[in-house]
Amino acid sequence: MTEHTDRTDRPADRHRRPSGVTDATVKALGALSKALETTERARGALYEFHQLTGGADLQLDDAVQQLREAGHDEHADRVEREILGRNVVPGRWTFQLVEEYNETYYRPFQRTEAEIREALAEGRDHLFEAEMKEDRRTRHHPDHTARPAGAGE
Repeated sequence: MTEHTDRTDRPADRHRRPSGVTDATVKALGALSKALETTERARGALYEFHQLTGGADLQLDDAVQQLREAGHDEHADRVEREILGRNVVPGRWTFQLVEEYNETYYRPFQRTEAEIREALAEGRDHLFEAEMKEDRRTRHHPDHTARPAGAGE
């Protein structure tokens, strides 16, 4: 076996559990990480909501214009007055919801998860998944290497 193959057949140091870290700790950090990943998905959905709602508001310009061109000024006025630029919740547009979510929930969650990982596992991320990969991969198979060829520690 070549030296290159030997290196890629073991995980990088950042994906190996530090000395003294228990199975229960790795499992708990995996659960915390999974919850943060779910929050990332929720945040993405919030940004999608923000962009879709903003896009719909901009599309109203065309609707208003077409209502006017069709001779329906009263209805165009109503759309401009009642819907165009309307808050999505009292006092807030979607960008404000995104900002408040990030400040109030997402960033504190992200910081807390990172601080706990630092305290319990020297900041190493995805230990649970890295160990699952080691358990599931076929040793010495070219498509089951622990890491890419040429990857450093």
